[in-house]
Order: sequence, then C-alpha cells, then structure tokens
Amino acid sequence: MNLDTIWNACLAGNRKAQFQLYQTLSGRMFSVCMRYAQTEAEAEEILQTGFIKVFTKGQLFDNKGSLEGWIRKIMVNTAIELHRNKDRRSFEPLAQDYAMPDSCSGSDEHLHYKDLLAMVTALPLGYRTVFNLYVIEGYSHKEIAEILSISEGNSKSQLSRARQSLKEQLMKIENIGL
Repeated sequence: MNLDTIWNACLAGNRKAQFQLYQTLSGRMFSVCMRYAQTEAEAEEILQTGFIKVFTKGQLFDNKGSLEGWIRKIMVNTAIELHRNKDRRSFEPLAQDYAMPDSCSGSDEHLHYKDLLAMVTALPLGYRTVFNLYVIEGYSHKEIAEILSISEGNSKSQLSRARQSLKEQLMKIENIGL
C-alpha cells in the first residue's frame, strides 16, 4: 500500500491505517525529534504529540507538498512549542564549557553521524533550536525570530554561538587544539 492510500484511509479515521502511517514514518520523524530534544524520552513525547496532531488536523494538509514534509514540519513545530512552554529563558546567551560526547573522545576514532548528532544535542537548548531551524530546516533568521518570539539579532547570535561551539568541539576531536 502506498503512502497516499494509507493517508486517505487515515483521513477516514481508519485506526489500522494510522498505525501503518506511524510505523512507516516514525523512525524518520524520531530522528527529527531527537535534534530538538534533550533526551530520548523528550523526543518520544514530541513524536507522540506530533502524530496526534497529524491525525487530528489531517484535513489541513492541502496536498501542495509532500505528506512527509508536512508531518516533519508538524514535528518541528511541536518541539518548538514544547520548549517554548517549558522555559523561555533558554534563549538567553549562555557561557559554559560543553562536554564532548564520550564516543568522540578518542583520536583514532572517525567522526560519524551519531557523533555529530551528539554534539548538536549537547548544545544549550537555544543554540540547538536555532541551529536546527536555520541550518537543517532552512528557515531565515526573520522566520526563526517570529517562531521563537525572539529578536532577529538574538537568532543570529544563537546561531553564531552554536557554530563556534561545534567548531571548537570538532577542533578538539581532530587534535588541532584551540
């Protein structure tokens, strides 16, 4: 069964189709959620809440893009809502040392996707959120400022600090030094 057929059954309220859509897309959407979450449990919460929104607001999908892209956007917005509701102070500039992921500490090890994800996940929430929205999701600083209710300058500052932190971590891994 293709995704369009499954989706049409979901819109008709078919629970088996909803489960099938979840089974088909949950792995990819969980990866999206992990980029915004601090823990796996938080990512699971975002994923579950996001899929509830997909199934309750399915009629809002207008078929003008990919269904998967629409669902991905819901997951990102759900993550942003979760963090906005938890703590607005997280977007204040933070000055601290960032711990290296354990999997990255050996000089003979190669840098893998999981290591990069761990480095991004280790960023402070504000840095990580802006980094994900700008670099991975492709939002402009103006759009990020509106989404997160911060200034455009704050968005740029958070991105700059995130990039600097990641650069410093990469330099440590490569034994270049700071």
